[in-house]
Amino acid sequence: MPKIYTFMFWASISLVVVSLVLTFTFGLRLGVDFTGGSVLELQFTHRPAIEDIKHTLTFDVNDAEVNPTGDTGVIIKTHELTEQQHQTIIKNLGTAFPSAGLEEKKFDSIGPVVGSELKHSSVVAIIIVLVAVILYIAFVFRKLGRTTSPWSMGLSAIVALLHDVTIPLGVFALLGHFYGIEISGVFVAAALTILGFSVSDTVVIFDRVRENVIRKGSKESFGVIVHQSVMQTLARSLNTVFTVLLSLFAIYFFGGDSIKYFALALIVGIFLGAYSSIFVASPLLVWWTQKRKH
Repeated sequence: MPKIYTFMFWASISLVVVSLVLTFTFGLRLGVDFTGGSVLELQFTHRPAIEDIKHTLTFDVNDAEVNPTGDTGVIIKTHELTEQQHQTIIKNLGTAFPSAGLEEKKFDSIGPVVGSELKHSSVVAIIIVLVAVILYIAFVFRKLGRTTSPWSMGLSAIVALLHDVTIPLGVFALLGHFYGIEISGVFVAAALTILGFSVSDTVVIFDRVRENVIRKGSKESFGVIVHQSVMQTLARSLNTVFTVLLSLFAIYFFGGDSIKYFALALIVGIFLGAYSSIFVASPLLVWWTQKRKH
C-alpha cells in the first residue's frame, strides 16, 4: 500500500492518544442525565442579566448553573428539586423580575439512581454494538477465508470504531473543561449513530475487496487490492459524507441549543468515520493479513 496509509494511520493513533490524555486529565463533564438533578428552562419577554438571575436563585439553591439559550431564554441546572422548591423558584423569579415576562417552558428532574442506570445502559449499548459488528462482519465475509481472516476484518472495523468514538470524547473533554459543555443522553445517541455510519462506510470498502478477490479474481498482492478497493469506493464515500455534513452544519448553526452539541458530535464523528475506514481499518486489515500469512 502507498506510504500515505502508514503516515495517516500513525497520525490517527497520535490523535487517539491525545484524546485519551485529555479525557483522563480533564474528565467528561456529565450532565444531569447521568448524575441526577433538575433542569428548568425559562423564557422571558425581556431577559434579565444572567448574573441577576443567579443572584436571585442563591436564596433558594446554592448550586444553580444558569446558561442563556436563544435570545431570551435560560436553562437552569441544579440538584434534584422537589415540586415545592420548583414552584418557589418560579415564584421568586417572577417577583424579582415582574416586567420580564417569565414563562416556564420545561422542567425535568432525574434522580441519581436513574442517572447511574442510564450511564450503565449507555456503556452496555455501545459494547453490544461493537460485539454485533464483529459477528456481522465475520459472517458476511466468511468466504474470504483463503485470502484473509473475516475475524481480521471484524477487528479492523472495531479498532476504527473505537477511533471514531475516542476522538469526540477528547473534544468534549476539552469543551467541558474550558466552556462547560456537558455530556448528556443525547451524546450517547450521537455515539451510536457514529458507530452505525462508520461501520457502514467500512463495510462498503470490505465488500469491494471481496468483489475484487472472489468475482474478479485479482492476482495482485492483498495490499494493492485493498488500495484499489479504497480508490474505487472513494467518490461514493466522499459524496455521502459531504451530503450528511451539509445537513449537520445547518443543524449546528441554525438549530436550537438543545441539539447544537449533538450535531457537533455527529460532525466530528461522521468525518472520522469516513477517514478511519480508509486510513485505519484498511491498513490494519492489510497488516493483520500479511502477519497471518507469515
